[in-house]
Amino acid sequence: MLGYSLFATRWLQAPLYFGLVAAQGVYVYKFFRELWTLIIRSVTGQADETYVMLAVLKLVDVVMIANLLIMVIVGGYETFVSRIGLQGHRDQPEWLSHVNSNVLKVKLATAIVGISSVHLLQMFVDVHHTSHHSLLWGTVIHMAFIASAAILAYMSGPMAAHGERLHRGHGLVPGLGDGHGIGPEGAARGAGYESSAPSAPSGPSGPATPSAPAEFALSARAVPAARGPLPGVSPSAAHGTAPIPAQTVSSPFDSHEPFDVYDSAEPGVEARIRDARFPARKLLEEFDDEYPRVFDREAVGRLGGLDFVKARRNVVFVGPPGTGKTHLAVGLGVRACQSGHQVLFATAAQWAARLAGARSAGRLAEELADLDACPVLIVDEVGYTPFDPDTAHLFFQLVAHRYERSSLIVTTDRPLGRWEEVFGGAAPAMVDRLAHHAEIVRLEGDSYRLRRVTAAWAE
Repeated sequence: MLGYSLFATRWLQAPLYFGLVAAQGVYVYKFFRELWTLIIRSVTGQADETYVMLAVLKLVDVVMIANLLIMVIVGGYETFVSRIGLQGHRDQPEWLSHVNSNVLKVKLATAIVGISSVHLLQMFVDVHHTSHHSLLWGTVIHMAFIASAAILAYMSGPMAAHGERLHRGHGLVPGLGDGHGIGPEGAARGAGYESSAPSAPSGPSGPATPSAPAEFALSARAVPAARGPLPGVSPSAAHGTAPIPAQTVSSPFDSHEPFDVYDSAEPGVEARIRDARFPARKLLEEFDDEYPRVFDREAVGRLGGLDFVKARRNVVFVGPPGTGKTHLAVGLGVRACQSGHQVLFATAAQWAARLAGARSAGRLAEELADLDACPVLIVDEVGYTPFDPDTAHLFFQLVAHRYERSSLIVTTDRPLGRWEEVFGGAAPAMVDRLAHHAEIVRLEGDSYRLRRVTAAWAE
């Protein structure tokens, strides 16, 4: 109870953030007062060029301070008081998806540097009315702000995180390998491209009735030890014979608790990876996390601990094609298999075919119950093909049946607010259940595949 009581005291900070909201209102008033004065003096001919430039710089200064305030208000409240449920909102700020105390401090320092730059520019614009002493000390103070921001960014950056992970024991695994890290082939193989497995063909009734591949017609409860490879996947990848690279260096996706990649030596791990029917074996450690322009590394790091499986929560990767959604989904699935969980992977079209086949056979309820025995289902490529109302209802039943029972990992090329384009009227109820207990990770960037093709062409 003492710990819970201390944790509850975070709500004492809430009035402080509301006070900053009032300060934001003060700056709005100040902005419009300065703007009105500038307009009046410009219209009456009392404003020369220097005055206009100084007045505009004052307005910019006010706006930058207001931006800093909103960053502290929203980011600080989210980090230190309570989560703000903006996931999937079209206006969610980019920085809010990966804000934490370190990021907030760095952004605060850089914002102060920007404000100091504006003040220094005002002094230079009005240099004839500014003493040399003021110019000298203004420049020194500005350089001190820059130096402090650079030091703070360095202390809060990857070097500090890397050292902390090594300190917690995420470094070399004794007795395994020769100390080499993941090589270039791992980086080229792992960086952000999606599954290339083709979707099931459309049936007579359109995209909602794809024909189920023969190897996918079995239930999760009766999975044989040997199967044929998926279309477009080499036999070695389908049967899980590709070796797992040694995790001799720390990765941004290391879980918060030690995780041994070499658990695959445990009997049954390879069978679980094979039975999951991944299109290829991909690891979180192989992902090129520097490629996406927008990417929440800390969220994926938390997900790597697999707490979402124990809590029966969902994961949704949202982003355009080629940004690494399938890689991350498969990486989490492989890690879940290595931790003893059963996983099943398929594209949305393949899941539609499976559920439609079960419904035609009159055993949809039994199929959904069988799938409940699998803690993690991965639904890939949601949104690439629209579904008719009957198939959309099948997906709704899948999501509703697993709600608070087991986990779903979903990859999609569009935000949840646009799922009506795919599932029609069933989308709102489906999204409500899927996102209620979900970690939504947004990725933005150009296609990794196209970048590699363009680079090869340039060579």
